[in-house]
Amino acid sequence: MADIKLHDITKRYADGTEAVKHMNLEIEDGEFMILVGPSGCGKSTALRMIAGLEDISEGELLIGDRVVNNLSPRDRDIAMVFQNYALYPHMTVRQNMGFALKLAKVPQAEIDAKVEDAARTLDLTDHLDRKPANLSGGQRQRVAMGRAIVRDPQVFLMDEPLSNLDAKLRVQMRTEVSRLQRSLSTTMVYVTHDQTEAMTLGDRVAVMRSGVLQQVDTPRVLYNDPVNIFVAGFIGSPAMNFFSGTISGDKLKLPFAEVAVPEGVSHAGEVIVGIRPEDFEDARFAPKDHPAGFEFEAPIEVLESMGSEIYVYFSFQGGEVSSDELAELARDSGIAETPSGGAGLAVARLNPESDVRQGQRAKLWFDAAKLHLFDPGDGSSLRRAKAEQEAAAQATQEAVEAEGGEAEGDAEAVEPEAEEDPPARAGAEHDDETTPE
Repeated sequence: MADIKLHDITKRYADGTEAVKHMNLEIEDGEFMILVGPSGCGKSTALRMIAGLEDISEGELLIGDRVVNNLSPRDRDIAMVFQNYALYPHMTVRQNMGFALKLAKVPQAEIDAKVEDAARTLDLTDHLDRKPANLSGGQRQRVAMGRAIVRDPQVFLMDEPLSNLDAKLRVQMRTEVSRLQRSLSTTMVYVTHDQTEAMTLGDRVAVMRSGVLQQVDTPRVLYNDPVNIFVAGFIGSPAMNFFSGTISGDKLKLPFAEVAVPEGVSHAGEVIVGIRPEDFEDARFAPKDHPAGFEFEAPIEVLESMGSEIYVYFSFQGGEVSSDELAELARDSGIAETPSGGAGLAVARLNPESDVRQGQRAKLWFDAAKLHLFDPGDGSSLRRAKAEQEAAAQATQEAVEAEGGEAEGDAEAVEPEAEEDPPARAGAEHDDETTPE
């Protein structure tokens, strides 16, 4: 096992295009790190640079304590699982899994032991003598993972390994991958464009956009405290709703309500307000006497019953929210050309017992304490900006106090010498006076 450090890594192609820009990331030994982002954000390029399949234009890459910029993939002690299974159709599962070891001239007895051990881990023991054509998609993907496991590498790299599977099988394989990583305790870097995979699998998640790392943190922090509007909109399903808002004094005006400005925000003027679908509720089922709860009425345009919950899409009148980050999210989700008709549309996740009806007005409720506010200029989180300013001020104050304490300590240390100096000087003066005699 080994940790991975990317120090100011940049990938620049011959035409000047920068696929990855000054990426700094430290992946701990045994950590399950997810690289996530929309298509073309640079996540696969970053993974391929770790693997040695792409040259590094600038920066330094370390695996363990070795700088590996100029090492070939075979010398980096990594194993990679690709999107396609890349299995040899004429070989059995046993032969496919042990093929890399056979090329490395590992003794056959050792190959057999490692293959059977990996097969037990992946529940493939009963399929070792079958060929890939006789396996399901999930079983083939497990064979590809087994081929990586038998090599016992320092690092596992996975490039969207589940994207070719159907929805139900993806859920099953997510569980398999998570179990596998925990049992092996090996450093794993996993690339996906599916934020649900990212949130359910990773110890930490690195969100990328246009080659730039946006935020690296645990799934919980990414969800509750996104650094900017892009991370907020990308993380969460259904996605966060965004509204135009205006702060005047201690009041925040929304298209359908006026509420108190959330704690920790110091701003005036136009803002972009984010509310997650799960922070809405049918007013009938809303918490009673919630200090930050607010009710409003809205027309229900679409209703989707999911069994365990209900999604309702309600319309509202208000200014259109405009942001480069939101435009990129819309393009990635395939809804960039959806007309708004002059009115916005938001989604709320409600209690399955709700009796709201499509085509009627309904009384909804939302938790104003869960609002996310963003700067319409750069998309940054206003709450995080305030917290960072306060932290910087606190650090400055502590530094000033520390310097003051050192200065006092120095003065106290010198003080005793100052008290002893007068007698010494007096003696010196006496000696000078008596010297002529």
